[in-house]
Amino acid sequence: MNDMDQPAGNREEIRDFLTRRRAKITPAQAGLPTSARRRVPGLRREEVAVLAGVSTEWYTRLEKGHIGGVSEDVLDAVARALRLDDDERTYLFDLARSSRPASRTPSRRRDVEVPPRVQWLLDSMTMSAAFVRNGRTDIVGANPLARALFAPMFDSATADKHGRPNITRYVFLDPGAHDFFVDWDAAGVATAALLRAEVGREPRDRALRELVGELSTLSPEFRSQWAAHDVLMRHDGVKRLQHPDVGHLELTFQSLDLPLSDRAVHDLIIYTAEPGTPSEDRLKLLTIWAATQSRAEQPTGHSPQPGPF
Repeated sequence: MNDMDQPAGNREEIRDFLTRRRAKITPAQAGLPTSARRRVPGLRREEVAVLAGVSTEWYTRLEKGHIGGVSEDVLDAVARALRLDDDERTYLFDLARSSRPASRTPSRRRDVEVPPRVQWLLDSMTMSAAFVRNGRTDIVGANPLARALFAPMFDSATADKHGRPNITRYVFLDPGAHDFFVDWDAAGVATAALLRAEVGREPRDRALRELVGELSTLSPEFRSQWAAHDVLMRHDGVKRLQHPDVGHLELTFQSLDLPLSDRAVHDLIIYTAEPGTPSEDRLKLLTIWAATQSRAEQPTGHSPQPGPF
């Protein structure tokens, strides 16, 4: 491969990712002899090369970002040597794929609108908050309950001129996010890691790079998380929210793949409450409020507030 065809930013991603993962593994974890005189954290390059079954020179070149023409077998060996989890392994393969000559990779992924059939699907989920998120963590479609549940995000100054929120921008740039997300630190780690995975898939996405640049400039917390080089392909689990109108909510959320085009990465995210819990009662209150607002069709002006819970 001609190195001139590989974006410099991509080489930096590869170098930083492999270096940080190498630094996380101790010789004991890798089954290698230990020494009190070691001068580097984690493994040395030559140790990773031995574990992967390649030459030190070859691995050194790989760690410098020259990865485009590397075979899947070799990438697998490196992933095993570095003890990468499934998401990290996928990210490594994405970096290799996106390192191919620019002529083979589109310069920018097109934004895909949510088709009516998907919006109908969202609106049919009356007891769950559901939205569609793209790879840049923009919310590109939502049902009324999701808009009510995430009202602080939709109403935030960090939303774009069309009122479309970006989850990562809200988490790191809106001070109110610290109150809304009870586990704000976990939310920050997850959103930065989701964005990092998208950079591996789409290194030439100009809007994505601009978002990362904006967040890195304006948020020290984001800079710290970005430097950790954590990767997350899917985000499921439990979310605790402090809603300004109904109070504390503990909700489970599930992420499902939603293929809207050959290349666009979208997820359908569904939030529900455990039956019989106070969170279910509070979510039902928001459901009634959301249905009322939807029927009233009041896109502007002051909205009636649900009573305290």
